[in-house]
Amino acid sequence: MKPLFFALSALTLLAQQPAQKQAPAPMSFFLTSVGMGNGANLGGLSGADAHCQKLAEAAGSTNKTWKAYLSTSAANGKPAVNARDRIGAGPWHNAKGAAVARDIAHLQGDTLELANLGNLVTKNNAITEKGDPVNAVGAQPLMHDILTGSMYDGRAFTDGADHTCKNWTSGGEGTAQVGHHDRNGGGISWISAHPSRGCSQENLVATGGAGLFYCFASGK
Repeated sequence: MKPLFFALSALTLLAQQPAQKQAPAPMSFFLTSVGMGNGANLGGLSGADAHCQKLAEAAGSTNKTWKAYLSTSAANGKPAVNARDRIGAGPWHNAKGAAVARDIAHLQGDTLELANLGNLVTKNNAITEKGDPVNAVGAQPLMHDILTGSMYDGRAFTDGADHTCKNWTSGGEGTAQVGHHDRNGGGISWISAHPSRGCSQENLVATGGAGLFYCFASGK
């Protein structure tokens, strides 16, 4: 009887132990906690990518390749680059492990309505690499203008106008298309809400931003 007793006691103890919680998914998406300090002059796509990588690694993400969610226009014999084509296949989670999107189809859409449907890029989920919220409508200073240079579908503009502050090399002349991470006001798209007042840090701040942009892990 003793072996049976001990076996039953062991099973009882196991049943009483709380189930182990599953570890949160590693971070693969964040909003930069700080800009680069020179308005929309990010040093081009390579400079923006390096900023994403630096912030991610400082936050403990050392085994991923990070890309800035930014489009560029065709210029100097080089083709346009679409933000949506730079960020890998997903899925993506924020610094707290919350799901943002399963894949590109879930993240993106070809119209304003579809761009806001399904994915969870919202005020609560679009947090920094440190896990902190970014000031949204109702908070001061307002920082919800996020640099993208993109149309609603995450692609570059084709109208010949400057939507990228000279492909992210100008801290003065030009304008940059921005989205609203809180989806509040100005078309409510997290990707494409309106142009900035200019490319300088002062003009980005005056429009309601701080030179922040989205970063996605594009792979290991």
